[in-house]
Amino acid sequence: MTVQTRSSAPIRSLLFVPADSERKLAKSTTNPADVLILDLEDAVAESRKVGARTTAAEFIAAQASKLTAKLYVRINPLDTGLAQGDLATVVVPGLAGIVIPKTNGVDDIVQLGHYLDVLEARAGIDAGSIKIIPVATETAPAMLHMQGFASTKIPRLAGVTWGAEDLSAAVGAVSNRDENGQYSPLYDLAGSLCLLAAAAAGVPPLDTVFTDFKDSAGLATTSRASRRRGFRGRIAIHPDQVAIINEAYSPTEAERAHAQRIIDAFAADPGAGTLGIDGQMIDRPHLVQARRTLGL
Repeated sequence: MTVQTRSSAPIRSLLFVPADSERKLAKSTTNPADVLILDLEDAVAESRKVGARTTAAEFIAAQASKLTAKLYVRINPLDTGLAQGDLATVVVPGLAGIVIPKTNGVDDIVQLGHYLDVLEARAGIDAGSIKIIPVATETAPAMLHMQGFASTKIPRLAGVTWGAEDLSAAVGAVSNRDENGQYSPLYDLAGSLCLLAAAAAGVPPLDTVFTDFKDSAGLATTSRASRRRGFRGRIAIHPDQVAIINEAYSPTEAERAHAQRIIDAFAADPGAGTLGIDGQMIDRPHLVQARRTLGL
């Protein structure tokens, strides 16, 4: 399964935009991101959160039909007492999805789905059309409950992403990186659990943010490595990161050509279990990957 935009292209990039900044919201309309995430959580000061809800709702109503990008909103965590007010304001026609932060497990996602059931009906929105992407590893309970994605059906689920910064705070870590600047084992585990949870749920895994927005080379290198690991896209925290992410998570022409040769070879010999292509032994899992590369 792939997360889809209106043009049926897979999502590669998701850009956070502070929902209280009309200037940044206006600027985002020309950004090539596949998804714009209007942020009501970390990017908005406590004193501005209520006003940011209205600004986000007005932006969705005015821009959703004009943009190729889908519009999501990152609400505040369910246990803050702010999430219900966020949802009551931003669930308007044109809203494509909700990003839910600091979940403690799939029960939070199911609960959010129940809220959306009611609010869609109130707003005259088709039932089940607003999707959910959880940030699934930001709390200690969430890390211990990741197996829930394998046992709980969540029809609204459109992807799974993870976070390292809030997890550091949750466990009291001085840093989430070692002396060499690499993620410490706990955070590598969080990323791996995100991959497994998404695979178990049948949705795309989306990689976490690259916080040094001035390091374009580092973003490109880590994003290509992320794609090799299995991630299908990545969240951006700065508009300049989007084009780099889009390129990194798109198959190259060589990859497309190789995938097409695999598909053509199995089409020519549908009874084959394995085939030799380009000097390599290719089997059915390679066919699955080739179809995914071409978006089939």
